[in-house]
Amino acid sequence: MDHFAGLDVSVKETSICIGDDTGRIVREVKVASEPEALLQVLGNPIYRFKRIGLEAGPLSQWLFSALAEAGLPVICVETRHMRAVLQAQINKTDRNDARGMAQMMRAGLWRSGHRREQHSGLRSEIEPATQSQVRTPTNGHVFPFTTRSCT
Repeated sequence: MDHFAGLDVSVKETSICIGDDTGRIVREVKVASEPEALLQVLGNPIYRFKRIGLEAGPLSQWLFSALAEAGLPVICVETRHMRAVLQAQINKTDRNDARGMAQMMRAGLWRSGHRREQHSGLRSEIEPATQSQVRTPTNGHVFPFTTRSCT
């Protein structure tokens, strides 16, 4: 049975939610926001992780590197994308965010946010074509306006 985990990281503590491939929550726990504490929970051989979601933030690169070095399938999720998916929650808590992140990992509703994608070099070629000028009706000044993607 495959497992999926969601990590809601704050400066002092990280909420972890582990679910199985049917969507059932297997374990929920809060640990210190340090790689050793996370690896004690996530390194347990009972779990066979397919994906572990971690929101991009101040501690994410440090935690991402440690979990990846331990051989865990960790994904750093783009912050705006995660917020958009989880905004339907009624109670916004660390525990519920970790639950939502685990469900995002299970359903495949994530967008990687810790590194640029391979085809991001196309942006420099496409961007000049998407630029237009906006003239404000009141003062006649011209301002450049660029449409940009979130990736």
